[in-house]
Amino acid sequence: MTMTHSSDLDIRSLGVVGAGLMGTGIAEVAVLSGLPTVLVRGTGRAPEEARGRVERSLERRIARGSLEREQAGAALARLTVTGDRDALAAVDIVIESIVEDLEEKRALFLDLARRAVGGVLASNTSTLCLRDLAGPGYDDRLVGMHFFSPVPAMSLVEVAHLPGTRPDVERACRRLVERLGKTPVSVVDSAGFVVNRLLVPYLIGAVAAFAQGLAGQIEIDTAMKLGCGHPMGPLALCDLIGLDVVFAMAKLLHKEFGDQRYQPPALLRRMVQDGQLGRKAGLGFYDYRAGTPVPSAGLWELVSGQLGDAGAGAGGVGRAGHDVGIIGGEVARAG
Repeated sequence: MTMTHSSDLDIRSLGVVGAGLMGTGIAEVAVLSGLPTVLVRGTGRAPEEARGRVERSLERRIARGSLEREQAGAALARLTVTGDRDALAAVDIVIESIVEDLEEKRALFLDLARRAVGGVLASNTSTLCLRDLAGPGYDDRLVGMHFFSPVPAMSLVEVAHLPGTRPDVERACRRLVERLGKTPVSVVDSAGFVVNRLLVPYLIGAVAAFAQGLAGQIEIDTAMKLGCGHPMGPLALCDLIGLDVVFAMAKLLHKEFGDQRYQPPALLRRMVQDGQLGRKAGLGFYDYRAGTPVPSAGLWELVSGQLGDAGAGAGGVGRAGHDVGIIGGEVARAG
């Protein structure tokens, strides 16, 4: 990390720990912006899998005509994927994107400090407080950088800092976000920051409305799209985010604030336990296994059975919606 002419930090290389969808997405936009990037797998799985995910994403850009093959090759040449955290020693910033667990994230930062990783340390947490991740030796260079999924498509990054975070560190992170082609929004360090503090109650309310038989999946999503101008309905959005992620965020925020708006409905818990996690599992509020998403018939039958006669009216609405698909966030009648 070097200084600019204004004596501010200049981030010229980047590391990411965690090679899931978020981690590989962050690495992808970093290499496309010209930054040498080290992607470290948070698990023991083969590094080639993570590199392959980035390659496939770049291939999709090429197919859409938004990226030249030569540009993709140059970007991949900037990417190093490894399982060795020592490879992060020389980078200017490390962004962690591992499981949303306080102890695991804190242990990671302490380990990086022990390995003498001297750059900025950033957390991609979506629900944890930054102050709970702080530790000796790195408090003044710890920031929150909350990216949104899918990272290549979403333009917002929430940037949080602690009272003891150096001002030049925060400024450098905002400039980095802009270099990545995204918009930084400064937020106070608080569980959920801004977006998830507002988004999670909305999603939980939609799940509760469905579970109570208020309407079927298509009807709830269509109502919010057409009535509120949202590009995607809340149940489809739950599937896109991942129901396990929504459940985890809701639990953490409910524990933090004790607010019933964050309490996960029993239906959401059961779906997570049954592995119905949304798009990534092929099944959630919608069934994605045949290609065009359609409402999950079995899920509505489960809800209708729990409601009995009280849910008969809404059940009719839900069943009528089974010939409706959602394509790219838009409602389309099948056939």
